[in-house]
Amino acid sequence: MSAKAEHYDVIVKPIITEKATMTSENNGVVFQVAKDSTKPQIKQAVEALFGVKVKAVNTTVTKGKQKRFRGILGRRSDVKKAYVTLEEGNTIDVSTGL
Repeated sequence: MSAKAEHYDVIVKPIITEKATMTSENNGVVFQVAKDSTKPQIKQAVEALFGVKVKAVNTTVTKGKQKRFRGILGRRSDVKKAYVTLEEGNTIDVSTGL
């Protein structure tokens, strides 16, 4: 499968946190994805961009918090994350770029 422009629109960036690093021990990777993307779209995009086989995709939507900056009330944007589980023997090194 070749990478198409819409695959780059689905996956925004990899998430590198302590929790995301712990999922990599169980053959998983975490990506920030577009809010309107579906699980089949995410699976297809990861397989096309990285050349791996995807076993499962779980998604979460984190609601943005209200925060103050210099006394002015603001709001963080909502974020959709995809927890992608890879088949045995497949790996993605998220420390390198696409």
